[in-house]
Amino acid sequence: KTLTPEDVIASINYHRAEDSKSAAKGLVTQVADIRKDGDNQVVIELEGANADFPYIMSDYHLMIQASADGAIDAQAADNGTGGYMVEVFEPGVRATFTRNPNYYKEGRAHFDAVQLLSILDVTARQNAVMNGDVDYSGDIDPKTVALLGRVPTLDIIETTGTQHYTFPMRLNVEPFGNYDLRMALKLAIKRQELVDKILLGHGAPGNDVPVNASMPFFNTELPVHDFDPERAAEHYKKSGHSGPIQLSAADAAFAGAVDAAQLIAASAAEAGIEIEVVREPSDGYWSNVWNKKGWCACYWSGRPTQDWMYASAYTNDTEWNDTAWKDTEAANKFNDLVVAARSETDEASRKTQYWEAQELLQNDGGAIVSMFANYIAAHSKQLAHDDAVAANWANDGNKAQERWWFS
Repeated sequence: KTLTPEDVIASINYHRAEDSKSAAKGLVTQVADIRKDGDNQVVIELEGANADFPYIMSDYHLMIQASADGAIDAQAADNGTGGYMVEVFEPGVRATFTRNPNYYKEGRAHFDAVQLLSILDVTARQNAVMNGDVDYSGDIDPKTVALLGRVPTLDIIETTGTQHYTFPMRLNVEPFGNYDLRMALKLAIKRQELVDKILLGHGAPGNDVPVNASMPFFNTELPVHDFDPERAAEHYKKSGHSGPIQLSAADAAFAGAVDAAQLIAASAAEAGIEIEVVREPSDGYWSNVWNKKGWCACYWSGRPTQDWMYASAYTNDTEWNDTAWKDTEAANKFNDLVVAARSETDEASRKTQYWEAQELLQNDGGAIVSMFANYIAAHSKQLAHDDAVAANWANDGNKAQERWWFS
């Protein structure tokens, strides 16, 4: 069928519903009204101005689907506007697609068919691309980059972007509601050691904010949360906590996540903090551990703008607020600053707002942003792509299926 304004309206309203559990709900709470204006135009009215809203509309959750009676069937996997049509969809296992002959973008979606496979085991994933069982694999373990680079049939792509590896502490799970305990853990980590031993230099240390110097309005004057066992011990003593603290990890979070958790436990021990690393199954990790257990390993691809990143994972209205950082004085002020910065057109004022927001998040929030990791992928030399590969997401900005072709 032909796309209609009603399809667009119903697709966005699905995420706006009062009972919505969508991860994009926090992105569209700012939408006051959405309405049709003729047969080829939709008007979106916001609660307040947001200079970055066009970026937000490209979020992968906000796919446009066919509607009926003002509603969409969000679970209908074959119902969208992309370059490929779904043939098989087994969540968490595989999806197969054939090219959409009516795709609206000329010169895109070059493959006759595409199959996506979920291979959680790092070794199995890399063996698959080495042996030619798959044409492309993302999330390559830095430990085997050199090995894969020696395979004559493969090319390695490495890009530096906003991907970061985190260890979120949920404030609604004890003992992480305690500010001093959170600060003790932030100061008990040897971040450069993580970069050296887990990323093998393919990245940079994090500083407990989900943005880095590549982004506008990055606060260059934040205090550095480096390993400081004396200060960590002081905050830990002040917290009044005793006994082991559980840290859940699985390599489903990122390659080397379990090893990273063990390194954190070892460095924290130097500050007198006992951490018990719980090795979780990779299967079901994102459903059973992340966003549920008190402290775990996680990764984020990052977002092109600060507002988008905060609205995805840090404001109080998003389902993906994996630290449950809400209702503290700092969290409330942070939310106010994020909203105010959206409509601020004066760049100096906007900088001031975002700088303060980062200070609040770094100091009071529950996110340990341990390191920023380069995107590393391996692919068959039979695959071709433009010289420039996007670094805003993995897999060429999540557009490899659309942009790439067989040579």
